[in-house]
Amino acid sequence: MKVTEPAHPAVAELLARSRELGSDRRNTNYAGGNASAKGTDIDPASGADVELMWVKGSGGDLGTLTEAGLAVLRLDRVRALVDRYPGEDREDEMVAAFDYCLHGKGGAAPSIDTAMHGLVDAPHVDHLHPDSGIALATAVDGEELTRKVFGERVVWVPWRRPGFQLGLDIAAIKEANPHAIGCVLGGHGITAWGATSDECRQNSLDIIRTAEAYLAEHGDPEPFGPVLPGYEPLPEGERRQRAAALFPVLRGLASTDSPQLGHFTDSGEVLEFLSRAKHPDLAALGTSCPDHFLRTKVAPLVVDLPATAPLERVVERVRELHATYRQDYAAYYNRHATPDSPPMRGGDPAIVLVPGVGMFSFGRDKQTARVAGEFYVNAINVMRGAESVSTYAPIPESEKFRIEYWELEEAKLRRMPGPKPLATRIALVTGGGSGIGKAIARRLAAEGACVAVADRDEAAAAEVAEGIGGPDLAVPVGVDVTDETAIGEAMAACTLAFGGVDLVVNNAGLSVSKPLLETTAKDWDLQHDVMARGSFLVSREAARVMIEQGLGGDIVYIVSKNGVFAGPNNIAYGATKADQAHQVRLLAAELGEHGIRVNGVNPDGVVRGSGIFASGWGAQRAAVYGVPESELGAFYAKRTLLGREVLPEHVANAVFVLTCGELSHTTGLHIPIDAGVAAAFLR
Repeated sequence: MKVTEPAHPAVAELLARSRELGSDRRNTNYAGGNASAKGTDIDPASGADVELMWVKGSGGDLGTLTEAGLAVLRLDRVRALVDRYPGEDREDEMVAAFDYCLHGKGGAAPSIDTAMHGLVDAPHVDHLHPDSGIALATAVDGEELTRKVFGERVVWVPWRRPGFQLGLDIAAIKEANPHAIGCVLGGHGITAWGATSDECRQNSLDIIRTAEAYLAEHGDPEPFGPVLPGYEPLPEGERRQRAAALFPVLRGLASTDSPQLGHFTDSGEVLEFLSRAKHPDLAALGTSCPDHFLRTKVAPLVVDLPATAPLERVVERVRELHATYRQDYAAYYNRHATPDSPPMRGGDPAIVLVPGVGMFSFGRDKQTARVAGEFYVNAINVMRGAESVSTYAPIPESEKFRIEYWELEEAKLRRMPGPKPLATRIALVTGGGSGIGKAIARRLAAEGACVAVADRDEAAAAEVAEGIGGPDLAVPVGVDVTDETAIGEAMAACTLAFGGVDLVVNNAGLSVSKPLLETTAKDWDLQHDVMARGSFLVSREAARVMIEQGLGGDIVYIVSKNGVFAGPNNIAYGATKADQAHQVRLLAAELGEHGIRVNGVNPDGVVRGSGIFASGWGAQRAAVYGVPESELGAFYAKRTLLGREVLPEHVANAVFVLTCGELSHTTGLHIPIDAGVAAAFLR
């Protein structure tokens, strides 16, 4: 893809600086902070020079910032807003006023930090959220520490919610401290400035690296206290096995108010934090930086049992703690809500911490869940830094509420596009590396599902997953469906990747076309092992997860016209497909009480793109019907009522229709995708 070079040199410098700073997570978290540059350009309407500011817009990420992610404003109008400012009680009104300062088409929507950049008298400004800087900003004696670490080069700014007044505060502090290179914002982060883009970058890094060095040199090596016996990390294999068993339960609870996807983290920072004596008290204090708690909620749910506690007891305790968490969150909302506050968004935790195992984070999509976990790791690092040289003291609960239920944040949520039909659903597709399975995996992902592409050919599965978009959307899972242990491992891999499973497609298959007298017991066993036995095992393991989640689910069998139609030279394949067809009915009858729907799709004549036909089945069937293999698809089409060839995408369409919610009251159904074969009509 061709990248257009920025038209203005100030923009080119700003983008280069932003990407350099934002790509290093020591400098700022994902989507956190912003950067700006000021310069002169020609006003196309008047032909006169006009002072402009380019600043990262709302919702963007510094590390991947492009010109399209910048808001472009006229500086004369931004500065004129100072005289129109109605005061702190009405500062939110100023956000809408920025729309009247935009230049030309304006670019991205201005963020709440626009005033900070526009009012500070410096050509280049960075506002960042480094863990080291926030550690000083959240220390109980942060102002004194800032002076001790930086002298007069960096100035302390007391906590204030981001907005126009904070911009005025920082502008006044810079003017009063002409030798300062930046400031530490209490409870929040840092801001730096410079006469050139390079000077601004250097000043930002100077503040961050100086804070890091001070914490490293003066910090207590065990800021979280001594190790709690029994809370040490479990061995990796045992840890991940327990995580896979817990995740569906946790995801079901976290989805009480709205469906969620999950992310699992067992990084060293998380496990070490949870193994120490001070972790319950520190976790209860919650995070501080607005970017952190907007994604992690005011505090996590912390399991108060040792790592060695029996799994059944942990599950029982999690359910108890979840009920308490919801009560506490509702009380938090009621303590601070005013008549004009947005409604409570939901009382479930975004972060669940399990000692010895790790962290489970949740969100409306996989990326949101993953980023929430990354932010809590940032919060752990902040707590470590603050506790190592002082005492961690985040902003007051009332201030957290003012940001979490800020009307401006609510407006940002309203601007988000609506969810796709399969959003928050986790699918596992067997035989997903080629043919029909590949088409199904791609269609489900396009409709919003996260997909585990399961196939015996791990390279093919990886290629499909990468083509879908990578690990936030799809992951490859190697599995031989004839291997009971491998199926359990595949289900665990899907669960660890996304939090559980909601939608399973039994598509793995093969076929050998032979007359009865030439069909060997090996031919019979192979086809039954892969399709009949394999589908049973996959469905059984999927049902275990779905029942633990308590969110219902879908199991779809890719059967065949041959499950109901008797054709020649097809005894093993046809009998196996009939077995699968009846599994649909049996499981629909058994699993309905759990909200799990089981349906089937009966394709026929899927030649193009089919793995089965390409592996020899096409040549065998062509020989049976006396046509060239290259014309087999056209032959099948001619014998149908519609006269149309069936493609893998048509089968994928049927799977989507069965699982998108439009047929929510349908189970035990078989949908023919055969272009009309009267002999295979269901009776």
